[in-house]
Amino acid sequence: MKKLSLRDIILLGMTNFALYVGAGNIIFPPFIGMMSGDGVTIAGLGFLLTGVGLPVIAAIALAKVGGVLGEITAPIGVRAGIIMTVICYLAIGPFYAIPRTATVAYELAITPFYSEKDGGSMLLIYSVVYFFIALIFALYPAKILDTVGKFLSPIKILALFILCIAALVFAPSAPIEGIEPFKSEPFAQGIVNGYLTLDTLASLAFGTVIVDAIRNRGVNDSKSVTKYATISGLMAGGGLMFIYICLFKLGNESYGIASNATNGAEILSAYVNYAFGPLGNFFLAILIIVACLVTAIGLTCACSAYFHKITGIGYTKFVLAIAIFSCAISNLGLTQLIKVSIPLLITVYPAFVVMVLTSFFRSYFVNSIKVVAPPTILSLLFGVVDGFDAAGIQVLPKALTDVLPLYSSDLAWLIPSSILFVIMIVIDRAGAKKTA
Repeated sequence: MKKLSLRDIILLGMTNFALYVGAGNIIFPPFIGMMSGDGVTIAGLGFLLTGVGLPVIAAIALAKVGGVLGEITAPIGVRAGIIMTVICYLAIGPFYAIPRTATVAYELAITPFYSEKDGGSMLLIYSVVYFFIALIFALYPAKILDTVGKFLSPIKILALFILCIAALVFAPSAPIEGIEPFKSEPFAQGIVNGYLTLDTLASLAFGTVIVDAIRNRGVNDSKSVTKYATISGLMAGGGLMFIYICLFKLGNESYGIASNATNGAEILSAYVNYAFGPLGNFFLAILIIVACLVTAIGLTCACSAYFHKITGIGYTKFVLAIAIFSCAISNLGLTQLIKVSIPLLITVYPAFVVMVLTSFFRSYFVNSIKVVAPPTILSLLFGVVDGFDAAGIQVLPKALTDVLPLYSSDLAWLIPSSILFVIMIVIDRAGAKKTA
């Protein structure tokens, strides 16, 4: 039975970690750190619970079923599972996340260094080069440990490590008292912001890439694949947790140099200039570009592999199509696609969370489909309402939304789905006793 070497396990963990950490993962925590003020510890715990805990759980859940996402979506049926998964992959792929990695990196890393009048041509040149590099890496998924793991991941991790050390050593100012709504409800805000990173969906996509990378190393035994994928997920989660804690501290102690900041990117820019001087923006540019590029490569691999599997069309053709489409969208129409993709993501997200969390208990049920399907469908219905809200369409009357627990946080599905899940377990156990 083939085993991975310690070196390969480390490379696997580094690759998984690098896939997760996009620009958003670097930008959000400093803002939370500043806004929560002296409540940063409580807000941070909430964020880590959903921003790290849920993605790691999703990675482990996918590892347990050998990287087959269809096993996670089984309770809602094959066709419904495929439809939801296609929506998920399109939204976290070419319809939103992949082109957005390019535009975010461009806005944060490139625009500080050129004249505004050259903006259009510069974006075109940059995006063509960016997606060409992503294309070259994504064409060879079997070598992802040797390319991303050995080359891009170390650059990304080194830059993050330098930033984290700076955050631990240099404190520009003392924390503030806190700004609403973080001041009055830091834990709840942390949970909501961690949940809204949508990294659980990314985890399901990256999980397939990691499982394929393990198999490409000659490991085909299902138990070994599960073990190594789980270790990789835990390593990535540990790395994310460390990065987030350091970035919470960075933002928490940066009010004195970034009091007018409206987002985490402005806080980071002010901080790196404070900590590294004139080289600060150059350092941040390298970090953001590499962070976004690795995420784009991982998502391109995951989306291409999935669509190749369900259609039979060549993997290479999907890589080319996704790269070209994403490049065009990053230059022409990302804003309009975001208006469609974000509501779709918010629609399917609760159902995927329910399916992931319940996947660990299905073996204990007499009829797992009858137990899991009802709360999943209920969460999907709430997701539809949240999706319409995200699109600016009010579906439920305000009198009802005002009394629905957690509605304003896009978590209205949580309590009803949990209650229904418990009810279905009771019914399942009662049925088991009758047939015994």
